[in-house]
Amino acid sequence: MKYSMNLLLWGTQVDESLFPTLDLIKEIGFEGVEVPIFNPNPDAWHSWRKKLDDLGLHREADTFCGADTNLISLDAAVRDHALEYLKRCVDCAVVLGASKLMGPYHSALGLFTGTSATSDEWKYGVEGIQKLADYAQNQGIVLGMEYLNRFEMYLTSCGDELTRFVDEVNHPNCRIMFDTFHANIEEKNIGDTIRKMGDRIAFIQLSENDRSTPGKGNVDWDGVFKAIGDINYDGWLSIEAFSQKLPAANIWRKMFDSEEQLMRDGLAFIKQKVGEHLSVTSVQ
Repeated sequence: MKYSMNLLLWGTQVDESLFPTLDLIKEIGFEGVEVPIFNPNPDAWHSWRKKLDDLGLHREADTFCGADTNLISLDAAVRDHALEYLKRCVDCAVVLGASKLMGPYHSALGLFTGTSATSDEWKYGVEGIQKLADYAQNQGIVLGMEYLNRFEMYLTSCGDELTRFVDEVNHPNCRIMFDTFHANIEEKNIGDTIRKMGDRIAFIQLSENDRSTPGKGNVDWDGVFKAIGDINYDGWLSIEAFSQKLPAANIWRKMFDSEEQLMRDGLAFIKQKVGEHLSVTSVQ
């Protein structure tokens, strides 16, 4: 296995001020990072690529959408704008040197209508991601779709819904990015959800139930790692933890001593679980 760290732990200011953090991530023993794309200007990411190349850190890209970039909006102009925004995010991922653009961008984060998704909204989401997947394929980028819990999103809020969504998109460059935080809220059994998704999973985020240090909460980690082994997953395992620096996460209290301690403890815990449950030791 190889291990990655999500930079959202340090909030939404994703610029060169984070370069010393990248040095620390490398020193601790991570082999990759998830880089949030909030600036859709590809020119902004050349310095990031050089820094990551110099450190020898693998990188993948994440993003999410809001009301003005909502692929399932009833307004066709908003849907068109959302698709163009996401295409620029794909372009940024290319400049960054990533192979994936991941996140819950099939619809808008935190935007609700008060009802379940309509058939039109579902259709708009599938069609939008099909178009984006065509564009991403030409750029050498795989899309990693994510579901969020019921308090953050309504188009897909569980594994069965996201699996159906990806299957309807039916594109080789559209796969699943799985996050244990949302699964811990929404699934009857996290391990069974992972097994149902199977080889659709292209990336896994390991996140504790309170978004703090993996291993310090109540996620069924033994079930998670057993299921990862059952599907013969040999991709990346990435820590996704949040703090008060990320307002969208609605975290109002400090839940760990420091970002550095969280990374060191979290990585040690994940490696321990890999040793207990998985025989896979490397990934290309």
